[in-house]
Amino acid sequence: MIAIADSRFYNILSQLQVALLSAADYFSLSAIVQVAILYIAIYNILKSAKGTRFGQALLGVGVLAAIFWSFPKVLHFDVLYKIVQGMLIYLAISTVVIFQPEIRRFLATVGALSFFEKPKHRPDGAATPELVTETVLALAREKMGALIAFERGISLRSHETTGVKIDSLFSLELVRTIFTPPLPLHDGGMVIRDGRISSAHCIFPVSSQPELSSSGMRHRAAVGLSEETDALVVVVSEERGSVSVAHNGKINRYSLREAETQLQRWIEKAMPDSKGDRGLVGFIRTTSHKLVLKLHGRRTKGGGK
Repeated sequence: MIAIADSRFYNILSQLQVALLSAADYFSLSAIVQVAILYIAIYNILKSAKGTRFGQALLGVGVLAAIFWSFPKVLHFDVLYKIVQGMLIYLAISTVVIFQPEIRRFLATVGALSFFEKPKHRPDGAATPELVTETVLALAREKMGALIAFERGISLRSHETTGVKIDSLFSLELVRTIFTPPLPLHDGGMVIRDGRISSAHCIFPVSSQPELSSSGMRHRAAVGLSEETDALVVVVSEERGSVSVAHNGKINRYSLREAETQLQRWIEKAMPDSKGDRGLVGFIRTTSHKLVLKLHGRRTKGGGK
C-alpha cells in the first residue's frame, strides 16, 4: 500500500516537473523581453498619439478593423472574412498615405531624442550644468564680459533688489543679449536661482582684499559676494577671454582651455539638484559630452594657431 502511494507521489512530482519545464520553455527570458519591448513600443506610440488627429484616426481605424474582422470570424462567413482581410491591408496603406504629415512629425520627434544628447533643461524648466557651462565658455570665446552668481543656501534676494527682475529660462541667447554692451543690463551681475535667470543688472559688494587691487571690478565684486554668502560666482574677462570662479572669498582663475575641463565641476557643485541622469546611461552621456567638449577645445585651439 505504501509502495503504491509512493509511486503515485513520484508520478505526480514527475508530471509537475514536466509541466514546470514546459512552462519555463514557453515563458523564457527571451519571450519576456520581446513582450516587454512590444509593450513599451505600443505604449509610447499611443501616448504620443493621444489627443492628436492621428490618434483619433488610429483609434477609429482600430475599432473598425476589430469589428470587420471579428464579425465574419464569429459567424463563420469565410468569403466575407477573406474580403475583409484584403480590405484591411489597403486600409492600413491608405492610413499611412492620408496621415503622412502626422507620421512624419512623429518620426522627427523620435529622431530628435538622441542617446548622447542630454536635455538642456530639466522637466521643471531648470537649466542643466552642461548648458550653463557651454554658455559661459561661449561668452569666453567671444570675450564678452559677464558676472553670474549661483544662489545656494544663503538667499541673494537682498542683492536682487538692486537689479532688474527677470525670472526666465536660462539660454545662451538670452545671456548673450543681457551681457552685450551697450545694452542697459550688461553692467552688474546676474543671479541664477534653481537653474533659472532670476535677476540681472544687480550690484554685488566689492571685496577689499589687497591682492585684488589690480583686478577688474567684476572680479572684485565676485569675490565680495562670495565673502558674504555661500554663492558660487563665475566671471568672464572681456580682455583675456578667461574664466574665473569665486567661492568662499577665494578666486580661481582659468584660461579658456583649462575652463573647458574645470568649469563644469564648479557648476555641478553650485547646482547639486540638476546633475542629470545617474547610472550607466548617465555615465555614458556625461563621458561622451566631456569628450566632445575636449575635442572642440582642441579644434578651436588648432584653428587659432
